[in-house]
Amino acid sequence: MRQTSVRMTPTSAIPAVNVASVPQRSPLRYPGGKTWLVPHIRHWLAEPSPLLVEPFVGGGIVSLTAVMEGLADRALMVDLDRDVAAFWRAALMHGDDLARRVLEFPVSRPAIEELEQRTPETVLDHGFRTLVLNRTRRGGVLAPGASLTRHGENGNGVASRWYPQTLADRLAQIAAHADRLTFCEGDGLAVLELTARIDGVRLFVDPPYTGRGGKRAGTRLYAHNAVCHRRIFDALAASGCDFLMTYDCSSEILDLVSEHGFEAVTVAMKNTHHNRIPELVITRDRLFS
Repeated sequence: MRQTSVRMTPTSAIPAVNVASVPQRSPLRYPGGKTWLVPHIRHWLAEPSPLLVEPFVGGGIVSLTAVMEGLADRALMVDLDRDVAAFWRAALMHGDDLARRVLEFPVSRPAIEELEQRTPETVLDHGFRTLVLNRTRRGGVLAPGASLTRHGENGNGVASRWYPQTLADRLAQIAAHADRLTFCEGDGLAVLELTARIDGVRLFVDPPYTGRGGKRAGTRLYAHNAVCHRRIFDALAASGCDFLMTYDCSSEILDLVSEHGFEAVTVAMKNTHHNRIPELVITRDRLFS
């Protein structure tokens, strides 16, 4: 019965986009990144919002896209992960210095390992360390135990995804919009519950994986991977606010969608192994089918 409910979920009228066809705005390679969702975000925010709140910001592609494309006047970005928080603080407060360090860093396995073992002394140190590890570890994973890339693209190893000028350019764009981007380190679910009742706010909610099928993907990908999914749904239902949520396509989540009277569609997106897997896009009203 549960398998049938997954199969019967309608497919979005907007396909997942080839990530190469939209602007790459985030310097972070984030597991579960949402660049493929950009066309849905543009449709959802066709009427621009005064404030977009992203309580589980990660790589921040939705907030960056919304602000840089004029789809939101301001964005509040929230994350509980200390490493991710340090990056966003460094990018928003010390963007020029962060870009300079990127351009000057002699990327190599010994240099990365030395940086990894060094205790950061400042927000800039910590943010730079986060960016380096994110761009040189396998899949961009920052969770404890993640390993550095071995072979990478064209056998370039740890340097495979280290594009200094490209990263510096993205940091410059973030710095240029820093007056409209606010970052808060904290509990995303608590922030969601507080901000969901603000008139005119729009929420983009992309929580950690549910652990579908017992794989517990979130424990491998994120330092903070446990969240009460029912609490998220209850808060959104009680608030009446406009939201867009993404989730892995699991029976647990589909049951919550049905219980709360929300709308859900699936989007077939490619994972890091180029396999197509269904992701859920959830809204209060029917937007994509």
